[in-house]
Amino acid sequence: MHRTEFERVSPESLGIRSEAIWNFLDAVETDLTEMHGLMIMRHDKIAAEGWWAPYGPGIPHMCASLTKTYMGTAIAIAIQEGLLTLDTHLNDIFPEFVPENPSPYFEELTIRHVLTMGSGMCEFPTMEGNWVKNFIAVPLQYRPGTHFWYNSVGSTFLGKVIEKLTGKTVYEYLEEKLFPKIGINGKNVFHGIAPEGQDMWAWRTVSTTEDNLRLMKLYKDGGVAGGERLIPEEYVKLATTKQIDNESTGSRERGDLEGCSGYGYQMWMCSYPGAYRADGAAGQFSIVIPDRDMIVSMNQNAPGANPNKVISKLWECLLPGVEDAPIEETEEVRAMQEKLRYRMQRLAIAAPEFRPYASMKDAASGSYKAVDGSFDIYCLGMYAPEASPVRRFAIRFDEMEGEICWESTDNTALSVEFALDGSRRYNRFRSPWQFATKCYANGVWESDDTFRLEELWPENNSKKVTWFKFSENGCVVSQVKGGLPGQPVVKAETRTVKE
Repeated sequence: MHRTEFERVSPESLGIRSEAIWNFLDAVETDLTEMHGLMIMRHDKIAAEGWWAPYGPGIPHMCASLTKTYMGTAIAIAIQEGLLTLDTHLNDIFPEFVPENPSPYFEELTIRHVLTMGSGMCEFPTMEGNWVKNFIAVPLQYRPGTHFWYNSVGSTFLGKVIEKLTGKTVYEYLEEKLFPKIGINGKNVFHGIAPEGQDMWAWRTVSTTEDNLRLMKLYKDGGVAGGERLIPEEYVKLATTKQIDNESTGSRERGDLEGCSGYGYQMWMCSYPGAYRADGAAGQFSIVIPDRDMIVSMNQNAPGANPNKVISKLWECLLPGVEDAPIEETEEVRAMQEKLRYRMQRLAIAAPEFRPYASMKDAASGSYKAVDGSFDIYCLGMYAPEASPVRRFAIRFDEMEGEICWESTDNTALSVEFALDGSRRYNRFRSPWQFATKCYANGVWESDDTFRLEELWPENNSKKVTWFKFSENGCVVSQVKGGLPGQPVVKAETRTVKE
């Protein structure tokens, strides 16, 4: 890996006022979002960076659909190598899967259209069985290139294109052709696997805040890294400018200009002129602002429709403090720099509550089995592949800590230690669940008979909350995934008896 560390300098030396960064932090450290990581680059130097504990710069973080920009980059590299073009037709790549009576527009469908979410389909292909065959078989309601339809299966389909043309998985291809050349440690980048063995390069990549910044720096630099052209200059120009209208998302009606400013090749355009971004659910952003020569990369867990509101805070709070030339570092400016540095070194998400006592605490320890045979709840994080159904659990409460062990129907077990002392216990798992190797857990007694277990799964950006309402002979277990105000609630409940 040829990795050059970025120089860290004062914001003012790059023409950014520290007050502007401070104001942006004030705007986002609210119920607008739960920030996890932030990096601000200008002129190829880092002006500010920080991570909200327990998240950190080296902890991979779920990308969600920011993954699609990695996928698009794999296609761009394949174009640079002459393996295909933007106008390569799907029926030329997979003739074996073309149906006898394809849709009228099918012969027009090219790689370009899949990259822009403009394939012409308006229904999602099934994710079961052969993904390529399923994607090609979906009827095209519109002429390709004329209608935006956000389609993650299409992005995963592009992964199959890479496999067909290179004989390698997308991960293997990027590990050879991209990661080492832009300074990403590929061993620290995870990718999900679908039931059919398909690499999930549409929404299941896990990487760091800086990895995503390095990816988008490649686009800011015109597709060149270390003096080597990795992706075509023309591809960069097209990928980072509006190629299709995405007004059909309905974002404008909701007042969300970031969701309807156009779409390029596996990345979104911003409402700020010329800006573009890699974008994943809940606010995984790496945003390039060309006219300021800036990149802002962030990870977060923003609820509901809030992620794009965080982008608007960049325009409102940060950009007004960006000037064309370095700013004189007076004594007052240096004092503000130190104040900002102090704040960014001590960032943290909200601390757990401290309520370790309850009258049923001692009696609650024990083993429990589901009345109906298995639990309709999750033992892993939100975006992790699920293990077999849970059939029983054992929980132990000590003075200021505890442990829960979930046992599955396939006789596998997952044990999580949790804190009761107002902190979080760190758990590390060696398991086939690449998206669930780290967990921070704490517990709170909400009442004499109700215990709440909270788990942060940083690699998949998940906060899982489970309640146990204990009685003399059993307990009722219920669970909500998400955990932030405004997020869709997924709740399940299981009745258990004590063994």
